[in-house]
Amino acid sequence: MSQEIRMLPEQASTVAGQVDAIYLWLIGVSVFFSLLIAGLLLYFAIRYRRRAEGEVGGRFDSSTLLEITWSVIPLVIVLATFFWGAKIYFTMFRPPADAIEYFATGKQWMWKIQHPSGQREINEMHVPVGVPIKVTMTSEDVIHSFFIPAFRVKSDVLPGRYTTLWFKATKTGTFHLFCTEYCGSEHSLMIGKVVVMEPEAYQQWLAGGPAATSMAEAGEQLFGQLACSTCHQDGPTGRGPALAGVFGSQVRLASGRTVVADENYIRESILNPQAKVVFGYEPIMPTYQGQIGEEGLLQLLSYVKSLAPKPAETAAAPDAGGDGSAR
Repeated sequence: MSQEIRMLPEQASTVAGQVDAIYLWLIGVSVFFSLLIAGLLLYFAIRYRRRAEGEVGGRFDSSTLLEITWSVIPLVIVLATFFWGAKIYFTMFRPPADAIEYFATGKQWMWKIQHPSGQREINEMHVPVGVPIKVTMTSEDVIHSFFIPAFRVKSDVLPGRYTTLWFKATKTGTFHLFCTEYCGSEHSLMIGKVVVMEPEAYQQWLAGGPAATSMAEAGEQLFGQLACSTCHQDGPTGRGPALAGVFGSQVRLASGRTVVADENYIRESILNPQAKVVFGYEPIMPTYQGQIGEEGLLQLLSYVKSLAPKPAETAAAPDAGGDGSAR
């Protein structure tokens, strides 16, 4: 029905139906209580109108039951709406562990998209249907906003930090991509499209383009070019912390605080390494502010994410006696 009368955009993701349901619920509750209150006002105005010049109102005794009723019913409705909305919110902003990570950079006035395998697009984004897609985003200039109406997903894209959203398309087709944050004189032209394809067709599309270096591989090459490996080494000889398995872990700082090594921490450590110095290391890392663009930062981020933690040291081998005890 919503598609026939064009009340809402087409539903094309796993969360679209949930977002529409709570949206229609809020409209329904608002309309119901607006009509109820307006109707009661009109009824009471007529029912209890003054009928004679000297007439005054009668005494009214309050009802405890009535007071409880009109307090509890709205409370139940509000709490139910809150928990329903919170459930949808957590679903929308917690990407699955198996989500494929894409990268989007906003720039006046275009969207630059990078696939994990290295392919690049401008104002277009090809994705497979039925596969969770996580989009890590940043801006090169001003605040933008990444919005795909058919998927009901939207997130501000900020300069100097990373934001994310995720979706899983449920049908193939071409869907609008908009910037919904005013970003300059040609803001209205900052539009694109998301092309959802069958997995086989998507793989053919990837193979049909020029050979590309994956984001992690490009980040590894940049890591070597910047000589980062001279300090970030495993073992006691490294002048900087080892990076294997650092992403997503808890990092203890020289100040005594503990932070999570997420995307924004990695970015800040590259551009402003003195801001959060790791415990046990000297603040000797130089800043790469102005030397690495947003594309390079995303490549380094992908490389750090790809570094799996080192396997734990194997237990001491049993002695010749075979009792397995440590000597």
